[in-house]
Amino acid sequence: MQSFNIGVTAKPAPNMTANVQFNILGNVAENPIDEVFYENRGRRITVNTPTGTQQISSNNRIQLYRASYNWDARLFKLTGFYRTGHYHWGYEGDFFGLYPESNYGPNIDIYNGEAPFGFELEGKKATKGFKLAFGPELWWGANPAVLLKYTRKLAKFDITGMFHEDIAQRSGLQSSFAVPTPKTRKAALSVSRKFGSFGFDLGGLWAGQPLNGREFHLMRDDKVYIDQISSEDNFGGKIKLTYIKGLLQWYGLASYMGLVANGGVDQTRTFTGWRLKDIGSGNMYNVLSGFTVNIGKVQVAPNFLYQKPIEGPIPAYVLAPARPRNILDDPFSVRSNRETVAGELLITYDPTPGTWMYEWDNDRAEDAKFAISADFVYRHLPTTQDAAIGILGNGRTSFVFPGATPALDLWEANTRIVSKINPNLGVIANLYVGNGQANGSDARTIDRYGFDLRTIFKKTKLIAIGKFNDWGPFDYHRDFNLTFPIQLIADFSVELGKPDWYMLPGTKVGIRGTHRTLNKYSPRYSPVKTIDAAGNWVPDPNAIGFPDGNEWEIRTYVQINLGK
Repeated sequence: MQSFNIGVTAKPAPNMTANVQFNILGNVAENPIDEVFYENRGRRITVNTPTGTQQISSNNRIQLYRASYNWDARLFKLTGFYRTGHYHWGYEGDFFGLYPESNYGPNIDIYNGEAPFGFELEGKKATKGFKLAFGPELWWGANPAVLLKYTRKLAKFDITGMFHEDIAQRSGLQSSFAVPTPKTRKAALSVSRKFGSFGFDLGGLWAGQPLNGREFHLMRDDKVYIDQISSEDNFGGKIKLTYIKGLLQWYGLASYMGLVANGGVDQTRTFTGWRLKDIGSGNMYNVLSGFTVNIGKVQVAPNFLYQKPIEGPIPAYVLAPARPRNILDDPFSVRSNRETVAGELLITYDPTPGTWMYEWDNDRAEDAKFAISADFVYRHLPTTQDAAIGILGNGRTSFVFPGATPALDLWEANTRIVSKINPNLGVIANLYVGNGQANGSDARTIDRYGFDLRTIFKKTKLIAIGKFNDWGPFDYHRDFNLTFPIQLIADFSVELGKPDWYMLPGTKVGIRGTHRTLNKYSPRYSPVKTIDAAGNWVPDPNAIGFPDGNEWEIRTYVQINLGK
C-alpha cells in the first residue's frame, strides 16, 4: 500500500489562511482483511469494451483529500471547509440541534465521504450574533442547504432565531449511517435565562412544510389507514429546566414534535456524560430528567428517559399495499424515536476535576493517576420500528429492508479508565458488555462484550482491541447482523516524537496484527460449498459439523510526516 498526502498552506495576509491537501496513490493492496478503505478507489477494475474485457489500474490516482480557509476580517469571519470538520451550534442558541457537529474521524475516509463541504460566515460589530452556513453537504448525508442564526440579548434573556432551507434533494449515499432525509424547511425560536440557581430554555420549531400533502400509512387496532401530512404536523416545542444548588445538579426536559417537525440530536452536555439524550426527531414526545450528586471525588448521576412516537411503526406482517414506512419513500418513519422507557446510572471517580472526564479532548488532557467512569443503561422497547435503509454489496445501490427488529429490552454497561501515571506513561481503557439488535430486519439478538486499550510509554504506543460475539467494523455488518465470534487487533508503534492519544499524522514505524474467527453469522465463512438452484457452487455456512473459520493479517507500516 502506497498512499501519499501532499498539502500546501498559503497565508496571503496575516488574517487569511488557506490549506489544500491531495491524496496520491501508488500501489494499492488487493487483499486487506478490511475490504472497505479510502485507497480502494485505486484498485484494478475490469470493464467491458467493444474488443473484450480490459483491466484499468490508473483509476482516480489523485484525489482532493481536504481543504479549508479562514478569513478573519474586520466585519466578519469566514471559514470554509471540505472534509475538515466543524463544531455544532448547540452552545450558541441552537436549542433544536438544527446544525450538528461534523467530525467523523476515520469513517469519512473509510466510506470516501465528502462531508462537511461548505462555509460558515460569522458577523462582527453591527452584525454580531449573526451566523450563516451554506454548502452542498454541511454534514454527512445533508441535503444542499443554507442555515441562518441570529442571537441577541434582550433584558436578561438570550433569544435565538434560526432558519434552515434545503435547496435540493440529495440522492446518493456512501453509508447507511448518513441517509439523506426528505427535503425540508425549518424555522426555530428559542429563549433562555438564569434565575439564581434555576435556568430555563424554551423553544418552538416549525419544520417540514415541503412535505405537506404527502400521504402516509398509520395503524389503528391492527387496521391500516391512509392520511396526509397537514400544517399542524409542522410544529414542535421543547422546554428544559436546570437547578444547581451545592452538591446537587438537576435537569428536566420535555418536548412535543409534530410528525415532520424534525430537529437534531442534542449534542450539548448537561452536567455529566449521560448517554440518554433528546434525539430531536419529529413524530415524538418525550420526557428526560436526571441529577448528579457529588460525594467527595465521586459523582453519582441517575438519568431517565421516556419517549413515544405520535404515530407508531407499521409492522412487517401487514398485508400489501400497506408496508412499513421508510425515510426514502415516506414523509417520516419510526426509527430512533421508537417507544422507549429507559434508565441510566453513571458513576464517576475523578480526583482532578480541572480536567473534566467528559470533555471532548480528555484523552489528551486528563492528568489523574487514576480516574474511572462506569455507566449502565437499560432500555425497554415494547414495539418494533419502521424499515431501515441498507446498501447493496456494490457500495452504491440503496434498498429498503422488508421490516425491522422485534420489541426487546436492551442493556449495556460501559466503563472508561484513564491513568496518567507520569508524563511518560499513560493508559486509557474502554470496556463494554451488553446485548444488541441489528439495524436491518434480522431478528437475532446478540450478547456482546469487548475492550479497547491504549498505552503510551515514552515514544512507544500500543493499541489492543478485543470484540467478542460482536458486529464487524463496517456499517453493513450491523445492518445485516453480521458478527464474528472473536475479533482481536494489536498495534505497536515507535514514533519519532511523543505519540499522541489521537490518530494524528506522525513519523512512526509499527506492526499491526488482526485476527478473527468466523461462524455462520460471519461474512466469508465457507466451511463447504454446495450447488444452488442455478447450478453454481456457493458457500454453505449452515453446514453441520464444521469448526469456526478464521482469517488474519499482519501488516508492517512506515508513516512519515514532513510538517504540520
